[in-house]
Amino acid sequence: MKTTPQTYRWRVKKADETTLTLAEEIKIKPIFAQLLQQRGIRNRSDALHFFNDNTHDLQNPMLMKDMDLAVKRVKSAMLYEEKILIYGDYDVDGTTSVAMMKTGLEILGHENILTYIPDRYAEGYGISFQGIDFAIENKVKLMIALDCGIKANEQIAYAKEKGLDVIVCDHHRPGNQLPDAVAILDPKRDDCAYPFKELSGCGVGFKLIQALIYELEIEDKAWEIWTLYDYVAISIACDIVPVLGENRIMLNAGLSNINDRKKVRPGIAALISNINEEKTIGVTDLVFSVGPRINAAGRIDHGKLAVSLLSTNDPVEADLLFAQINSHNDSRKELDKSITEEALKLCEENGIHEKKSNVVFQPHWHKGVIGIVASRLIEKHYKPTIVLTESNGKATGSARSVKGFDVYNAIEACSDLLEQFGGHMYAAGLTLDLQNLNAFVSRFENVVSNSIQEESLYPEIEIDAELDLDSIDWRFYNTIQRFAPYGPGNMKPTFVSHFLADTGQSRIVGSDESHLRLVVRSLNGGNTQFTGIGFGLADKYPLLRLNKPISVAYQLEENIWNDNRSIQLIVKDICLTDELEL
Repeated sequence: MKTTPQTYRWRVKKADETTLTLAEEIKIKPIFAQLLQQRGIRNRSDALHFFNDNTHDLQNPMLMKDMDLAVKRVKSAMLYEEKILIYGDYDVDGTTSVAMMKTGLEILGHENILTYIPDRYAEGYGISFQGIDFAIENKVKLMIALDCGIKANEQIAYAKEKGLDVIVCDHHRPGNQLPDAVAILDPKRDDCAYPFKELSGCGVGFKLIQALIYELEIEDKAWEIWTLYDYVAISIACDIVPVLGENRIMLNAGLSNINDRKKVRPGIAALISNINEEKTIGVTDLVFSVGPRINAAGRIDHGKLAVSLLSTNDPVEADLLFAQINSHNDSRKELDKSITEEALKLCEENGIHEKKSNVVFQPHWHKGVIGIVASRLIEKHYKPTIVLTESNGKATGSARSVKGFDVYNAIEACSDLLEQFGGHMYAAGLTLDLQNLNAFVSRFENVVSNSIQEESLYPEIEIDAELDLDSIDWRFYNTIQRFAPYGPGNMKPTFVSHFLADTGQSRIVGSDESHLRLVVRSLNGGNTQFTGIGFGLADKYPLLRLNKPISVAYQLEENIWNDNRSIQLIVKDICLTDELEL
């Protein structure tokens, strides 16, 4: 692997001796066989499942540890018409989980339902004592916690003491001791044999609804489970879980629902109303358009607004709620911009260039956007980053990581300085006493410095295959599209073409002149020109003026302009070909 002078490390994946064997077995070009192998597909059967899997291929939900206990308890609540409280986190995964569970239980005929989303600022992440008190005050007998609860030992013990049963549907890593709940559904439990471990929180809740339909033997309701996949699809896309196995199946099913513009539920119809009706909604739309608006409710106001929008059946109410949430999203953008600017200045003051981690704190920063700001800082300073603010007299914040480094483990190594933490390898949340802040910053830097690999401190572009520019045509593009939907574990293929020449038509574009419009051709005898756009790559323009062969890393995208269709390059990076080790 070579660290190029052009900022990024390029890692080009290579085919092995089995590539041709797979290509011959399923009668495809070697480059497509190479892409399949990179996604863990080794034979014809795997390939057929990858391209043709459907909801009939979903795992039996009863394979999940404690599913029998959860089904038994929900069936009892339905039989005796008990009030059920559906409790979820305030982010996209949590709010879609609550809306999905509410809709699912209503499909099954149970309507005695309350929903609860904790206040991000007054209660924080996870099951809160206030939430349990709300349940007790409203004579709730069963609470179903979604996308949270796996570490809520004290809160669930308190609930049990008050006579409130709790079912946990979570997908985060468990702690050393599980809470004393009626049932704990979490495929990441060490004692859970469920075959697919990477469900979203909404996905785990969906498996409970799926199990209930099976166990209740409500055949006339079974088809209605299809209507819930839209919720699961949004959670999968926005919670950045692997788009493989069951997630890929449910994401495909959900996107199918969402793209049926005439039948899509009112709340989601409002969320996609700003997207051209002729455009097929994809994962990118969910991540960059739908997700931020859902999140904005909990960041700026309250997550219950998102649940109301997602679960309403009234188009008029949906439009009113969407207008409110969209306004919150505009406010979120302004906060994001101003706090990021402050944080970048603070990074320089803290000597960011001499450190291998980045922890910044300001008491006045808005808690609702610090996770976004952490991601922004990594774009500028590529190292494990934590952004903290003050809330309820504590330092609380969000962590984001770089490729190959487990920030959850690094935070766990500082757990004696923390009051609470949780999350994943690449994203986590934490809370600590203000008096422990300096000690934590020092310890975290020490942990990162002693454990991070040097190469993880440089951004990397993973290139799936080398490609002759002149081999790109509509047939090739359409085949690549069959690999969608994309996401972790099945990222959109990135290619590299070498020995290209600028046609002289490339130029810097954009109102701030930060982007590059690239027009290139191959020096290997081809005459076809390809146009590309490199967002934020205006600084690569001088390379083109050297009149030397260049190599371009890119993805492919359909471009429609004035009713004309073309294949364009979405450029990721550019360097001189002779600087690469080919």
